[in-house]
Amino acid sequence: MLSDAVRSELAAELAAAERDRVPIDPLVVRHPGIDVVDAYEIQLINIRKRLDAGAKVVGHKVGLSSEAMQKMMGVDEPDYGHLLADMQVFEDVPVDTSKYLYPRVEVEVGFVLGADLPGEDCTEADVLAATVAYAPSIELIDTRIKDWKIALCDTIADNASSCGWVLGPERVAPDQLDIKKIDARLTRNGEVVAEGRSDAVLGDPTIAVAWLARKVASFGVRLKAGDIVLPGSCTRAIDARPGDAFHAEFAGLGSVRLQFS
Repeated sequence: MLSDAVRSELAAELAAAERDRVPIDPLVVRHPGIDVVDAYEIQLINIRKRLDAGAKVVGHKVGLSSEAMQKMMGVDEPDYGHLLADMQVFEDVPVDTSKYLYPRVEVEVGFVLGADLPGEDCTEADVLAATVAYAPSIELIDTRIKDWKIALCDTIADNASSCGWVLGPERVAPDQLDIKKIDARLTRNGEVVAEGRSDAVLGDPTIAVAWLARKVASFGVRLKAGDIVLPGSCTRAIDARPGDAFHAEFAGLGSVRLQFS
């Protein structure tokens, strides 16, 4: 467990690394005693500062939601980060690659909530009842840690490595599509670079969203109507390079694209 002073110091380091685009050494190497509670508190320090400066929370993302990633990190549950309005990127506006350190993209089925979710007792049925639509999505991830050499507490402290998101235009009601059977394909500059299916996310992405609702409740947060939730990637993450054009297609759900300048 770290002191409040050290938490604040590490939060400032991460914020400076993001602002100046100069990566830092892993937190877990310099502070072996850091734990998950420390990491979430560090994340929240920076989120609160951004909110104080006028940013707005519009949703959350779930990370480490595949069995392979959990095994790699040595954990048995996902992690989460915040989606802020100023993190949104758009299909028709090329992303400035120079704003990031090591950008990557992930293919996700986004959830758009039409009602508030319960907290500690949220179930998958609650998630389906509250979801007004699924949406095709690409999450833009990055790390402020050198060369993606991250452990669990590094990524949690760093807003779960999230830095952007885009939704495609299509919206499909949950009763029109089996959330566990959505095939996804990602192309980069016309070449297929990743393929997967929505059940790569804990076998059912609604499990990830219900977990998120329960988890954030322990911090006094509720997932509310209008929120966007990204439950985890259907495919592996793909590096984004200057000039890359990505196009993600989802069977029965439409597509979303993202261009890097």
